[in-house]
Amino acid sequence: MENFASIVENHLLWVSLIACLVAQGLKLVIEFLREGKFDARSLFTTGGMPSAHSALVASLATGVGIREGWESTDFAIALLFAIIVMFDAAGVRQAAGKQARLLNQIVDELFQEHKDFNEEKLKELLGHTPLQVIVGVILGIAIALLAQPWL
Repeated sequence: MENFASIVENHLLWVSLIACLVAQGLKLVIEFLREGKFDARSLFTTGGMPSAHSALVASLATGVGIREGWESTDFAIALLFAIIVMFDAAGVRQAAGKQARLLNQIVDELFQEHKDFNEEKLKELLGHTPLQVIVGVILGIAIALLAQPWL
């Protein structure tokens, strides 16, 4: 039980999770400004502006750098982890989203006459544009810097 208490008291963990939640909350606000209505589903979606994954890992790496030192092995690990996550968000998952969009279009065109074909469409909003990743990084770093006294 004392191990669980140590996890709950890990401020760096909380700061990183807060960065992720703030990014997800901003998606809701941005969606409202764009569409003129609240859609709670945007709180639970992947993709979109800003990248919550990037905010989380940028906040984590920044927090580790602040706490353990910029020359520490822990910071190097956190930074490399962040780079991998951000590359995946903007590269692999973005490409998968483009492929899903194309496949959905092909299926729509091929099965227009077959009304009984009712396969669920592939999810298209999977990854992020480089701008969405950059905004997530800036948000994550800013939140870690604001939380510096708490770290």
